[in-house]
Amino acid sequence: MSELIPIIRGVLIQVAQARLLLPNATIAEVPSYAPPEPVAAAPGWLLGRIRWRGWQLPLLSFSRFAGLADEEGGLGSKVVVLKALGGDPRRPYFALLTQGFPRLVTVTEAALTRLESQDGLPDGVLARVRLNENEAVIPDLEALEQALHGALASVA
Repeated sequence: MSELIPIIRGVLIQVAQARLLLPNATIAEVPSYAPPEPVAAAPGWLLGRIRWRGWQLPLLSFSRFAGLADEEGGLGSKVVVLKALGGDPRRPYFALLTQGFPRLVTVTEAALTRLESQDGLPDGVLARVRLNENEAVIPDLEALEQALHGALASVA
C-alpha cells in the first residue's frame, strides 16, 4: 500500500524584496489597490485602512514590518485580504500590500525545503524556504496580528 503524501494548495505572494508563501485557505480575496485612509500616529508598516465588503480593514506592508524595504502601493499593486487567525470577531480580516497578483502553487513535502540559514530572521518571519525553484519566507501571521492589534489599540 502506497503512503499518502500530503498536498497543500498555497500561494506565492510578491512583496518588496521578498516572496511570501501562505496556505491558500488563509486568503479571502485579492482586490485591486486603492490608497488607504491614513491612521494617525500609526507605525510606518500600518499603511492605513481600506474598505472591503463593509469592513474597515487595516492594510499593512509586510516588507516594512520585517524591515526589508520601504514599500508603497501604486500601479500594479494588489491587496491580499487574509483571514485573521486570532478569533477576534471584531477583526476577522486584515490586508497585506502586494506587488502583483498571487500565484497558486502546490506544496508537497518533497518540493519544500527549509533553507540552511535561519539566523537573524526578520520580524514576522517564521522560516526561509525553497519551494521547487522559488525562495520564499513563511510569515508569522500570529505575530503580525498581535502587532496589528497593539498598533490599533495604541491609536484608538
